[in-house]
Amino acid sequence: MASRALPIVIRDFATLADYDACLALQDETWGHGFSERVPGAILRVAQKIGGVAAGGFDADGRLLGFVFGMTGLRDGSVVHWSDMLAVHPDARGSGLAARLKQHQRAVVQRLGVDLMIWTADPLVARNAHFNINQLGALPAEYVVNMYGANTGSVLHGAMPTDRAVYHWQLGTASAHGRGRSGAPHAGDDALPVAVTLDAAGQPVAADTPEASTVRVPVPDDLTTIQQADASLALAWRLAVRAAFTRLDDGFRVTRFVRGTGQQLPYYVLARA
Repeated sequence: MASRALPIVIRDFATLADYDACLALQDETWGHGFSERVPGAILRVAQKIGGVAAGGFDADGRLLGFVFGMTGLRDGSVVHWSDMLAVHPDARGSGLAARLKQHQRAVVQRLGVDLMIWTADPLVARNAHFNINQLGALPAEYVVNMYGANTGSVLHGAMPTDRAVYHWQLGTASAHGRGRSGAPHAGDDALPVAVTLDAAGQPVAADTPEASTVRVPVPDDLTTIQQADASLALAWRLAVRAAFTRLDDGFRVTRFVRGTGQQLPYYVLARA
């Protein structure tokens, strides 16, 4: 795309036109019926109390991506909840998402924030790679159907909106962009698999009660599955949900491995 050759400036939203462009990009990303759409007034108010509403603009002033989050207290500590990040299709693959996240990190660190939190669908492999391998964040919690089963989003469809809650420790080396490769480790093939495919190709949760480390496979491309077979997408949701309940039993996500032509991408969960 031509826009990828243009310089992109990251800056906080400052004009009504900026907020309007953000609303338009939300509609383009999640659909006009998305119930979680953030209006311009909230974007502006959040900026007044330590929140972040910023975008990446090309040389013509066109908004190509944005990030939005709120700062507050959680368990007595100041944290930043990153609520939304979207990149226009014309700028995907340009590194804009990482630049927006790093801008957000720099802004809230100046406020004394050490921990940023956000949610992501654990079934979306490209997001897991970005969050874990590129940013250095890790899922620390799992919430079943966090936003309800019908948000009106073209991305979510009627699927239960299970979400992994990521914790990003902002002072770590990985938070500055020195993350993981996403390559498999020696011995990964010997790890028990917490989600397997049955004879019909349906994902099912596997019983591995004695394992201290497990692999949790996810689809290569959830969107394609949702469009082709809603029941298969739901089966993936339920199987991975069962595997991620281990986070409540003393396990933690340690890494994410990108898929290959022969193997699905997978999380590695280990007993803490």
